[in-house]
Amino acid sequence: MAETKFIDIHGARQAVVDEGEGDEVLLLIHGMAGSAHTWRDVLPQLAKKYRVIAPDLLGHGQSSKPRTDYSLGAFAVGLRDLLDELGVSSATVVGHSLGGGVAMQFLYQHPDYCRRLALISSGGLGPDVGWILRLLAAPGAELVMPVIAPSPVLRAGNAVRSWLSSAGLRSPRGAEIWNAYSSFSDRETREAFLRTLRSVVDYRGQSVSALNRLNLREGLPVLAIWGDEDSIIPVEHAYSALNARPDCRLEVLPGVGHFAQVEQPARVIELIDEFIATTQPADQTRG
Repeated sequence: MAETKFIDIHGARQAVVDEGEGDEVLLLIHGMAGSAHTWRDVLPQLAKKYRVIAPDLLGHGQSSKPRTDYSLGAFAVGLRDLLDELGVSSATVVGHSLGGGVAMQFLYQHPDYCRRLALISSGGLGPDVGWILRLLAAPGAELVMPVIAPSPVLRAGNAVRSWLSSAGLRSPRGAEIWNAYSSFSDRETREAFLRTLRSVVDYRGQSVSALNRLNLREGLPVLAIWGDEDSIIPVEHAYSALNARPDCRLEVLPGVGHFAQVEQPARVIELIDEFIATTQPADQTRG
């Protein structure tokens, strides 16, 4: 993975990977409790053809974790400010999970910055969500989280993970879940995670719908990629996107769960390449 650099935006440290060159810019937005690292298996290959920008959202990864607004709207403004800081006027926006909801909100608030929209197991397309996230969104979760990822458990888990990798046994899906789990050992990360989670999820499921965002910009190419074994956000939500926007391209990947970009990175790269090559970006009308 390329080197992470840090940019000061309104007094907060923004971690971002900015790699590659070209007329086409890809903005990759990770999911809940994730970071730019979730794109590690696709970013180097994509950067051979495009300029690829993959930030750690505020409150995630190596970015600052202030006590602040972690709503979809706040993330969208932060991404606009980041693109402005990097001198990028528009990009093809790719969002995974929470990042998909952020991407749709970004389209709503800043449509002229969005050339195309690609959603991977996106949030914001229906109420269903995994039961663990519902539990963590409930009152009192902040009292439990400090003890669910204690250091001895993390050390033991990392040792087992290292041993399995050396034996040639890898589970990309499991690795992503472990990365998220292990991040909860840090207090600031836990607090930012809960504020982010509760802005979009409650005990009944996803509390924010972005379906109406999909029809905001006529002529905007839209791609949805989903795993048919996604236990966090079910594949049925992909068909909600298709119903809301019939010209959406939908690709359902058999045997894939919530993390297509690490479970089948070659296929995701192929789909993004094809999407860009066969579509014209939405007209740029900023004046």
